[in-house]
Amino acid sequence: MILNTPPPGLGQISGHTAIYNRSKDVDSSSGRYLAEKLKPEPWYKDVVPDFRQLSKEQLGTQYSNGHAFTSVCINTAIYLPWLVSQCLLKGVVFKRANLKHICDASKIHYTGQKADLVVNCTGLSALKLGGVEDQNMLPIRGQTVLVRNEADVMCSTSGTDDGGEEVCYLMQRAAGGGTLLGGSYERGNWDSQLDPSLAVRIMKRAVELCPALTDGKGIEHLDIIRHGVGLRPYRQGGTRIEKERIDGVWTVHNYGHGGFGYQASYGCAKKAVKIVDEVLKPRPNL
Repeated sequence: MILNTPPPGLGQISGHTAIYNRSKDVDSSSGRYLAEKLKPEPWYKDVVPDFRQLSKEQLGTQYSNGHAFTSVCINTAIYLPWLVSQCLLKGVVFKRANLKHICDASKIHYTGQKADLVVNCTGLSALKLGGVEDQNMLPIRGQTVLVRNEADVMCSTSGTDDGGEEVCYLMQRAAGGGTLLGGSYERGNWDSQLDPSLAVRIMKRAVELCPALTDGKGIEHLDIIRHGVGLRPYRQGGTRIEKERIDGVWTVHNYGHGGFGYQASYGCAKKAVKIVDEVLKPRPNL
């Protein structure tokens, strides 16, 4: 979609996206999460354009291996409203409600009739939502800093020396959306409040990894827009995309995407839609 005809401001193609790996991060929380990226030849090497290994000169002494490729970065502040607008154009009706049980969703169809099927995309709420209560769900806390400074590269590392739950990455968003600096990967942490000390470490690591952010100067030259804290909806055992009949209501689950929801959204939606079509397919009369 991005490479063909992207809506204005939606996607930005970065000709230089780099992943830097350290062998000592393999057993850390961040290393396990980024296990595929730690491989010299990850699965996506034949998918992304311009995949190439980084030379020893490009890696320096700190990293064991690394690779670069052409990638895409979206501005979520533009992308999400665009998705809503596309749904509205197709006649989708949006409603807000507090539900205690997944089957309650079938009772709020805009026609006033009971819905034939419910698609469950409740993310972390799948842990406590009645009828689902998936005990494999847990939060993975992430903290970020959004700055106005622009980077000449999108990049990330496999870990840091500040602890196994801290990572370093930076992504410049499309259409003047700023550059996102991260981050952390804190498994099982429900705390939604900002950790000021972590924020300082995030900024220091980003400036060290990409000096061009501040023209070689320190973090005091970062122009901060805001700090962010989010809870990734991680599911032990992997994303759940399957059908289930709950109290007589067909439900198609599509949740547990962790920190890769945007990347996997189209593929997961395609699979969920296929299951929906199978459930709603008319049965022949015998």
